[in-house]
Formats: sequence, C-alpha cells, structure tokens
Amino acid sequence: MQGFGREEMSGIWKPNVTVAAVLERDQRFLVVEEETEDGVRINQPAGHLEAGESLVEAVVRETLEETAYRFVPQALVGIYQWARPQGDVTYLRFAFSGVEAGHIADRALDQGILRAVWLSVDELRACRGQHRSPLVMQCVEDWLSGRRCGLDVLRCTD
Repeated sequence: MQGFGREEMSGIWKPNVTVAAVLERDQRFLVVEEETEDGVRINQPAGHLEAGESLVEAVVRETLEETAYRFVPQALVGIYQWARPQGDVTYLRFAFSGVEAGHIADRALDQGILRAVWLSVDELRACRGQHRSPLVMQCVEDWLSGRRCGLDVLRCTD
C-alpha cells in the first residue's frame, strides 16, 4: 500500500476539500500568518468547503473571513492533492486567482489568524520553512508561470 497513509488504510477515506486564493497586487501576494499545532505558519487565505456552497463561494468566504479583503475569483490556478507527512490527512485544494474588491479595515479575522500580509515572491521563497504546506509556494509558482483555467471548467449542479 505504498503512497497511502493511515487515513486510507482505515477502510473509510475521503480527502479534505479546501480552497485557496492566490491574490497578487503590485507584485505582492496576500497571505495570512496563522496559529497552527506546529506554531505560526504562512498560508494563502484558505479553508474548507462547507456543505451547500460552491467552490467559488467557498474561496470568496474564506478570503473575507481570514483577511477582511473581498475577493473576486477570475480563474482556477490548479487542483492539488497533498497528503500530510504524518499520513493522517489528505487535502484536495482548489486554488483560485482573482482580484481584490475592497478591504473592510475593522472586520475581525477568523480565530487563529494573526494577520493578513502582502509578501513578494522573494519574501515567500525565503520563508518556505514557515509555509503551512508545500502547496503555498506551488500555487504561487503555478500562477507566476501563467497557469489559469476559466471558471467555466467548474460545474455545480443541484
């Protein structure tokens, strides 16, 4: 069973579906510093898909909750599968790029989010050891290389 962690071997397995925003402004990317079980980590505005919402709705909500920035998705950068080294969780991440549509300065951020900050690519590369996962830099690198799919590739049916 090479490549499978404990979660897969238990007989009941499903990935954690997450969304992330790759938001660039003036050659800087919006990221969050968040408190995790491994200490303070850097991540894109990201979170779990909730029941009843589309992937696009989820990334708009998560970005607002974690950064107080309104986000308008314009493209899908990629779909990423990552199993934590501990083998306990596999994430299926849908990363979106888009534009900022305003900031709500007095909005409280989600619990565990210390702050939202804009970092350059060089700053992000320099702090890789603090990233929440390897997906953080991979999403940025893919965005920089021009990877984009139209949102029309996503289908949400009732």
